[in-house]
Parts: sequence; C-alpha cells; structure tokens
Amino acid sequence: MTIFNFLKLGLRSRVFVSCFLLVAATTLTAQDGITVIIRSDDMGFCHAVNDACMKVYKDGISRSVEILAPSPWFMETVNLLKDETGYDVGVHLCLTSEWDNIRWRPLTNVPGLVDVDGYFPKWIWKNKNKPGDDYLLSRPVNIEEVEKELRAQIVLVKKYLPRVSHLSNHMGVDDANAEVGALIKRLASEYGLFLDFPAEAKPIRGFGGSGKSPAQKSKELAGLLRALTPGVYYLVDHPGYDNAEMQKINQGNQQNVAYDRYGVTVAFTSPEVKKVIKEKKIRLVSIKEAFTK
Repeated sequence: MTIFNFLKLGLRSRVFVSCFLLVAATTLTAQDGITVIIRSDDMGFCHAVNDACMKVYKDGISRSVEILAPSPWFMETVNLLKDETGYDVGVHLCLTSEWDNIRWRPLTNVPGLVDVDGYFPKWIWKNKNKPGDDYLLSRPVNIEEVEKELRAQIVLVKKYLPRVSHLSNHMGVDDANAEVGALIKRLASEYGLFLDFPAEAKPIRGFGGSGKSPAQKSKELAGLLRALTPGVYYLVDHPGYDNAEMQKINQGNQQNVAYDRYGVTVAFTSPEVKKVIKEKKIRLVSIKEAFTK
C-alpha cells in the first residue's frame, strides 16, 4: 500500500502525516541521481494560462499543475485536464484576486473575506507599491469563513478531478497567520492530500525575472539544471502566452506579465533544457510521485 493510499483511508493526525511525509521524502532522496519536480501555477485564471499550462506538460517538463478553483476559467481547466490523467493536480488555495482587469470572487458567502465589490482582496499583506489596494490582513481574519471557503475550493476540484493529490498556497495564503497555516495543514490531513513539497526537496533558485527574454530564460534554466548534484529539487513558475488576452491583464507593478510568463513557457519546452535533462539523466516527477516513490 502506498503512503498516498494509506492517507486516503482516513488518517487525520497531523503528527502521523508529518512522519509519513518525512519517510517518503527520505526514501526519494536516498536514491542515486537527480530528481526534479516542475510545478506550474495559476491554471484557471485566464485562457492563455490554461493553454500554456497544458503546453508545458504535453511538450515540456511540467509534471504538476495548480488550479485556482474560484477563477473565471475553472470549467475550461476541468475539461482540459479530465483526460490528461498523467498530469498531477493540486488545489491552489486562494483568498486573493490580484489583477486589475480580471477578478474573481469566493465560492461561498464569506463577507469578511471580500472587498467592497464582493471580490477577494488583491493581496494578503499591504502592498507598498499599491498602498490603496485592499488586502486581507487589513481586518481581523475570520477563521470560520476561511475554513468554509478553502474547504469549498477543495471539494469543487475533487468533484471534477478526483485524482487531485495535493494542496498548495496562492500568494502565500498559508503565511497569513499561524491560525490559517494550521487550518491548511489540518485540511490536507482530513482530505488525504499532500501539502507543498517533500521536506527534503530543495528549491532551484535563480530562474526567471520579468526583464529576461524567453531565450535567456531557456539558457538560464538549462544552466541551473546542468549544475545540479544528486538530490531532490523543485521549481515553481507560471506559464503563459504573450498575447492580447494576457497583455490586458497587466497591473501597475507588473506591466510585462505576458512577456514574462511566455518566457516560462518557452523555457519549460526548450530543446536545450530537454537535452540537459537527458544528458544528466534527471528524473522528472510530479508532487504525488515525489511523496509516494
């Protein structure tokens, strides 16, 4: 029986969950070679992102994808993913809606978690670059409302994509305060879902940047992968396309989001990157695989 199936039987103690996840991570890191988890975030918030997230799986190196359940393109996300059973799915728990020209609302009636127009606030914390924007921690956090909403997001994704394996956090929602962080750990245990990454997985740092071209990002990622030594690593980024839809989503302090995210798509599908992975015999795994193998 895999650890994942054992959790699904109803184990609810966070102590036991932590122990089992540590064992899974230790088993993986004990293997010879290099293992890399590539995670794509924010599927559902626009059509271009949905297309790009599928592109980097079908033609690229992404193995896990995170879904924003309250987002406006959620149902297209479901339809794109339902037959792609090899693409590992996570619920990207969300209490914010950060863009200027596209916004989303909670799935539930949670008046303490919305702005004056009924949308999620743009940020968790006050944004020094946009001090007039609403942010979650501008008022006391109602933990009962948070639980109601996050539980609804998990249930909705599981309804349409029962294979969902894990939870992740949009815009750092788990760090909003200790109570919210503890709640998310409890929900992961209750629903038998993994949370984030194995404890011993190390981040790949230095990739990306909004001022870099797609060619630069591809070269940079290839170099970072080439430099890896045996162990388990992860990289999280946001695929997209530099098209009219994403160009209109830009906001005040992120004017070139379309170009930036297109660079991620190019790097995640780059022949140069794939060549390095083949030459170094890097094993690409999903989050689910990282915890269960």
